[in-house]
Amino acid sequence: MSGEMQQFKADFFKALSHPLRIHILELLSEGEKSVNEIQSILNKDGSAVSQQLSVLRSKNIVVGKKDGKRVLYSLRDPMIMNLLAVTKEIFNNHLIDTISMLEELDGKE
Repeated sequence: MSGEMQQFKADFFKALSHPLRIHILELLSEGEKSVNEIQSILNKDGSAVSQQLSVLRSKNIVVGKKDGKRVLYSLRDPMIMNLLAVTKEIFNNHLIDTISMLEELDGKE
């Protein structure tokens, strides 16, 4: 079972390994959106957005539901929002460490 879990995690993080996909997830954490809405907010080509949504759908990270002629996308699991928040905290921690290191170096000169 451990190997299966590690494979799931690897596949999951691989699906998240594109900046546009992360940006899409951040938008969807605010609520469901259509491809056109995502495309407009990100100022990206529709095919680029659709391609990244396809990757996220294939890994069950986002889901789409029909609403008339359009499809509304949302996060499959709201825990994704927590993951994005934790990732931001990790980034901030790295930034703080880097600033501290630079201040230390500056003080030694």
